[in-house]
Amino acid sequence: MQPRSGRSTKVPRDAVHHPVFARCYARLSVAAETRAGMAGVRRRLLGGLSGRVIEVGAGNGLNFAHYPGTVSEIVAIEPERELRALAVEAALRAQVPVDVAPGAAEALPVKSEAFDAAVLSLVLCSVRDVPRALAELRRVLRPGGEVRFFEHGRGGGRVMRLTQRALDRTVWPPLAGGCHVARDPVGALRRAGFELGPYRRMLMPDKGPALPTSYCVMGTAWRPTGDAVSDGN
Repeated sequence: MQPRSGRSTKVPRDAVHHPVFARCYARLSVAAETRAGMAGVRRRLLGGLSGRVIEVGAGNGLNFAHYPGTVSEIVAIEPERELRALAVEAALRAQVPVDVAPGAAEALPVKSEAFDAAVLSLVLCSVRDVPRALAELRRVLRPGGEVRFFEHGRGGGRVMRLTQRALDRTVWPPLAGGCHVARDPVGALRRAGFELGPYRRMLMPDKGPALPTSYCVMGTAWRPTGDAVSDGN
């Protein structure tokens, strides 16, 4: 399936459904825009993008308001139906064209080499198969296409990392819609064949005690120029 240009108004049903988590996430993420400084993080993450962009795991669409006018179109993929409904509402308020579509990161419903840039924002923690999802991202980006990422993952000292791994093996994924706190997004991008650009690690929020979810990284990567990826579509 290829999402059409323009703005979606229908919200199809699909198999990914975490209604309790979706409602909690929607409330907490809106509050974090000001209280945790996430609005500023989103502006820095998306500044300077241009052309056609795919956002994988768009959640409730809070990034949409921060895309610059140089972006010609955003195709936003979100598998969770309740978050996708909120993303559709956010798309209608956006200043750039946004098309919200269902789909999984491991099987993006778009053509190969169709995008100038991709955005990953707090999504690699929850995809079922990170290598497959990143292989799909390489497929849909044009050679030389840019990835902007803001992710949380493993960090801190030995005790914190042990805690993160214990949470991932037990209660955290079922409670948090499949989220994992001990993944390594930078290493995953590197192993998937992306060229890593500058990135920086940070705590979110930057004040108060560090939690297992606090260790974040923001940066840039590229699909290498001349990279050949077979089209699975």
